[in-house]
Amino acid sequence: MSETPVSEMTFENAMRELESVVDQLERGDVALDASIALYERGAALKKRCEDELKRAEEKVAAITLDGDGSVTGTKPVEGL
Repeated sequence: MSETPVSEMTFENAMRELESVVDQLERGDVALDASIALYERGAALKKRCEDELKRAEEKVAAITLDGDGSVTGTKPVEGL
C-alpha cells in the first residue's frame, strides 16, 4: 500500500493501487486487520477514481463545437 494520501493521487496511480488492493483481497492471504485496512483504502481509491472520471467527463462535455465539429472553445464548468 502506498503512503501517498488518496486525495493527492493521480487517476492512474489510484487505479493501479486499487487493482493491487483487489488482487491482495482476492488472494485471501492477508490477516483480518490488514484486510480491513486494505478494504478501507480500496473504498477511498475507488471514490477517487470515480471523482476523477466524473471531472474528466464534465470537462469533455464542456467542449463546444462549431457546425463542422471543430472545437471552438469550452463552456465554463462549475467547480473546476
